[in-house]
Amino acid sequence: MNRRTFLRVAGSSALLPALLPVLPLKLWAAESFRRRRPSDLNWPSAADWKRLNESVGGNLIPVKFPLSVLKDAPSSEAAKRLSSDLTNPYFIRDHAGLTQTLGWVDAWATQPSVYAVAARNAQDIAAAVNFARKNDLRVAIKGGGHSYQGTSNAPDSLLIWTRYMNHIEMHDAFVPQGYGGVVQSQPAVTVGAGTIGMEAYQAVTTQAGKYVQGGGCTTVCLGGLVQSGGFGSHSKRFGTAASNLLEAEVVTADGQIRVANACTNPDLFWALKGGGGGTFGVISKMTLRVYDLPEFFGVANFKIKASSDDAYRRLIRKFLSFYRENLLNEHWGEQVTLSPDNTLEISMLANGLDENQPKQIWQPFVEWVKRSGVYSFKSPIVLGNIPARHYWDPPWWIKHFPEVAFPNHKIFDYMLTHIMSQTTLKFDDRPGAPLTNAWWAGDASQVAWFIWGFQSLWMPAALLADDAQSQLADALFEASRYHDFQLQFSKGLAGAPADAIARSKDTATNPAVLDAFALAITGEAQGPAFRFPDHPPGVAYPGIPGHEPAIKKAHAYAASIDKCMSRLRAIVPSGGAYVSESNYFQPDWQQAYWGSNYARLSEIKKKYDPDGLFIVHNGVGSEEWSKDGFTKL
Repeated sequence: MNRRTFLRVAGSSALLPALLPVLPLKLWAAESFRRRRPSDLNWPSAADWKRLNESVGGNLIPVKFPLSVLKDAPSSEAAKRLSSDLTNPYFIRDHAGLTQTLGWVDAWATQPSVYAVAARNAQDIAAAVNFARKNDLRVAIKGGGHSYQGTSNAPDSLLIWTRYMNHIEMHDAFVPQGYGGVVQSQPAVTVGAGTIGMEAYQAVTTQAGKYVQGGGCTTVCLGGLVQSGGFGSHSKRFGTAASNLLEAEVVTADGQIRVANACTNPDLFWALKGGGGGTFGVISKMTLRVYDLPEFFGVANFKIKASSDDAYRRLIRKFLSFYRENLLNEHWGEQVTLSPDNTLEISMLANGLDENQPKQIWQPFVEWVKRSGVYSFKSPIVLGNIPARHYWDPPWWIKHFPEVAFPNHKIFDYMLTHIMSQTTLKFDDRPGAPLTNAWWAGDASQVAWFIWGFQSLWMPAALLADDAQSQLADALFEASRYHDFQLQFSKGLAGAPADAIARSKDTATNPAVLDAFALAITGEAQGPAFRFPDHPPGVAYPGIPGHEPAIKKAHAYAASIDKCMSRLRAIVPSGGAYVSESNYFQPDWQQAYWGSNYARLSEIKKKYDPDGLFIVHNGVGSEEWSKDGFTKL
């Protein structure tokens, strides 16, 4: 500050004592807005909460934290039972104070809300939204609670819990509101915001013989899936879950119950298609496009081990060439895993092929592996199919494999000894739980896990070109030296039919997905379902003796994960990441998650939620708030 400026400022400051009595307080002592906590004097009174409870039909509940028993009574039967229950995603789903991801090292740990509105309809949601807005409360929204980044929980908050909003209605001829005769009707399904994949598949596929684009994991809530973009095993053919949204009923921050589709509130509708869950409002129900169901789902499952590093490089190159020529199309999805021990694990699913085609397609690759003399198969070679209508139909499997019994209805590994011999189903062991409460063993490690590190990156199809394949193969090999990772082909739309590409282009998801052949994913965690030798057993949660996360080990794995993905980012420097499966510490997350769509999303956020009632970590508009979502910056 120069002398003249200093004198001018000093002279002005001399007048402050005289001006203070008449100047509004906010002009000289501005404070950031902060949402209320239970310790604040202006926290809602018991009478206020009572009125809210009455307005939602008695569905306001105090939220308990089941993990407390591990600290308060670690040797009790209740603690032992909880450790078992936490391997069951259906148990977690039924508790307002739990999320399927328990936390992330150095980032967050799940913490319960003070109260939850166990909503049954849009009116309950509107009452909760209005109460939170008028009382300056922090809001959290939870359906399935799968969020890796903790966006479905917040301490000292009011939780809007859509668990019980799982009504499903099939439509032979659905027309979105406001269209009239402008658009042709089409088959569709309306699901409540809390509907999970298995419930939707049971109604749409098992019972009605149709297909709806849900998630690969059977316990993922469709409300969160659609708002994050959403991929399933067959997204390569049917597009993202978001691209198949026809209409949503949503409660916005002003407490209004709105219909959003391409004709009514089209900007909000677009934002809900991939703009991020818990950000633009609370969805109460949504209607999704359904398709004719293929007769079969094909399968290719086997694991190959190379005898040397050089042999592994050649295997990777051969697979990339084979993938481009035979699998880069609408039929094949799911993934391959590359590991530091020089194994390549094939775990792929197909649709729209006849009974013999999976084997015919893969046979040349399998024969090449056998002839090479430097590779061995470390699992049975499974190439075949299953009737698509029964893929998500556990009772059908039981009926057709009577040698498999269910004594006392306990959770156990159910090995499908037919075509899908590498697939394991697990079941809800609680008394009275239906046999349809099932999930794939491949997803079991995510149940009550505490994440050490996780990253993703979209891989553009241009890397499969003749002049780029060698570079890609080298990068994949070098990345595998640090940590195992997957190429998840279902989460890239290169090779999809034109109509699926067009629908997915009209969503808020990062456009990088449109020409990606796969999403590269790697991560590590600990939890009750992990059974690796160097992973601490049991439940991990900070502050509970005997259950503290393995911080040192976590940091070592996180460093390996970063080195793994850095090698891939060297050839894809701006590939983007999938918002639901990405790094909590994602740099430039606005660009990574939404690319060129972020500016438009930001404007829509300001229109429908100008005061930031709905704030989640790394969500649209969250840069204006503190990390805990309580204080406006």
